[in-house]
Amino acid sequence: MNIGDIHWVDLSGAGGRSQRGRRPALVIQDEAYAGSLPTVLVVPLTSTRNALRFACMTLIVATPESGLRNDSVALVFQCVAIDRNQVGERMGRATDDERIRMLAELSKLTGQSD
Repeated sequence: MNIGDIHWVDLSGAGGRSQRGRRPALVIQDEAYAGSLPTVLVVPLTSTRNALRFACMTLIVATPESGLRNDSVALVFQCVAIDRNQVGERMGRATDDERIRMLAELSKLTGQSD
């Protein structure tokens, strides 16, 4: 797994306003640094484009490279650590530009950006 990879994940244990169920998610964890951890940091994706009206969102376009059937929104504010057993097959990969925009949103969310 690499930052920017899109995998199917199982978020069945989530509750409240968190995303739930089997869905695509964007990996945001550097395996070279944290590959020995039992968890993986991911950003859930939704096909509800209306979510783009909120802060902390990034559009991921459906392409053969991404493996997505529909354009999707990366819900950066819902980044979550999940057990590696909850990570399923790799669907594809976000573009470099999409990955950079998503990480920029994460930096803003965590106060690391001006």
